[in-house]
Amino acid sequence: MTQRAMTLSVKIASVAVFLAIVFIAVPVLIAASGRTDLYYTLTSVALLSIASAGVWLTFYIGRINIGQGAYALMGGYVSAILVVNHGWSFWPTLPVAGLFCAAASVLIGLPILRLRGVYFAMVTLTLTEVARLLALALPITNGAKGMVSIPLPGALSVFGLTIIPDFATLRNSRLAFYLLAVTLMVVCFAVMYRLVHSRIGKLCQSLQQNEELASSIGVNIAYLRVIAYAVSSFFGGVAGAIFAAISQSIYPSSFTVTDSVNFMLNCFLGGLGYVFGPMLGTLVLYFGWDLLFQTGQFQLLIYSGLMIVLMLVLPNGLLSLAAPTRKN
Repeated sequence: MTQRAMTLSVKIASVAVFLAIVFIAVPVLIAASGRTDLYYTLTSVALLSIASAGVWLTFYIGRINIGQGAYALMGGYVSAILVVNHGWSFWPTLPVAGLFCAAASVLIGLPILRLRGVYFAMVTLTLTEVARLLALALPITNGAKGMVSIPLPGALSVFGLTIIPDFATLRNSRLAFYLLAVTLMVVCFAVMYRLVHSRIGKLCQSLQQNEELASSIGVNIAYLRVIAYAVSSFFGGVAGAIFAAISQSIYPSSFTVTDSVNFMLNCFLGGLGYVFGPMLGTLVLYFGWDLLFQTGQFQLLIYSGLMIVLMLVLPNGLLSLAAPTRKN
């Protein structure tokens, strides 16, 4: 067997093991333990990793994105408004929320993506706060009161065949949300992996190394930046829409600047050189923060210190421990 075939076999086996864990092992273990509250925790991790994956993609084109919380907030409000005010089913609001955020990111990104990295980062830092203030000011978002009593997702039928049952009729809607979140997470990272290993992905990678050189050989830098930023924002919008459905509410404070920073830290912690870095980073950061809660007033101090040490010792993230010579 050739080296390439062996590598492919290892990748397929790894994917099969991962799918078996998230779709079979986790539900079985939770059912055995009776800890159904863990479904909500793991659902949150899956959705946060989807939003973080979008941030990773902007890192991949050499830009630091600290505004993903804005698109998660917008996605949540778009879905909630369509469901509550216009009577839409939840399911079509998912792609609509993502596309709305992607369109907004194109309008925002066209001017600011021309800025150098540090200026782009500073501008995106303000986006989440701008989105929060808009949510407070616009009548359609119901201001500070937010939008509450958002109904659970209804049934999804195709040609009369029910593909997804009405969540309100399920005995355990948390399991349904968990399966929805991890399914979208798998799809999200599969798309990311395919994109990174495509021709466009290789061109995006060239932007990290030398934008002037990439431009000199005919690479349309502005086009690639806008595409990557739009895909990034799409992921954020979809994650925000599901968060609103799970909590059955959305408020201007549902996503803050702190969330945007955490999305970025998830990427650093997992590994900026690895497609699946945001997934691992989100898992470790989420449970690590909860674990440090036991330290009381020293929680933030210990957390900050550990993050600094990890970035100094493992500049390529946690995944560099398992594959120090391989990326993506």
